[in-house]
Amino acid sequence: MELSASITAFVTFFVIIDPVGLMPLFVAMTQGMSTPKRRSIAITAVVTATFLLTLFAFLGEAVLNFVGISMPAFRIAGGILLFLTALDMLFERRSKRRGETAGEHADDDQDDPSIFPLATPLLAGPGAIATAILLVEQADGVLGTIMVLLAMFAVLAITLIMFFSAGLFERILGPTGINVVTRLLGMLLGALAIQFILDGLKDFAPTLT
Repeated sequence: MELSASITAFVTFFVIIDPVGLMPLFVAMTQGMSTPKRRSIAITAVVTATFLLTLFAFLGEAVLNFVGISMPAFRIAGGILLFLTALDMLFERRSKRRGETAGEHADDDQDDPSIFPLATPLLAGPGAIATAILLVEQADGVLGTIMVLLAMFAVLAITLIMFFSAGLFERILGPTGINVVTRLLGMLLGALAIQFILDGLKDFAPTLT
């Protein structure tokens, strides 16, 4: 059971963080920089995103309870958010918006875009934060929580590796390859989002009776 949950968590984090889609943006934001500088930016961005997502994974539910938001309601809202992200990926709106976000702050963070916009909102964005809170809340005990966190760390480690070799991957896949992969991930994310919504409705239904 824990293995199945960890695989689901890994796929969900991989789709929502989208390391493949972030590669071209990382290349663009670090263009002309030396290899050590680019690697330093990649490490800082991934470590910061890991800290933010871990923090929200453990404290997110407490914050929700403090403001009076139930987990079924947040699960439904998170599912809707992920579904909208899936639509953006399927219709190529996500990459365009990410590029605009990066471009808007290119001048302010020209020397070091690691914290903003790379770590947040491109890596630890609303979708990834919602996913971390939901998956940890759904985890079965301590072992389940550890498996979810390991899945998240694995995706972030893959992201770091891809950042290190972003130029090579971009040349291999090309714009068409990246577009195809992004659309496939979008379809998978849409199905996972619907599952989040259905789970939220199932948990919410008993409170109405």
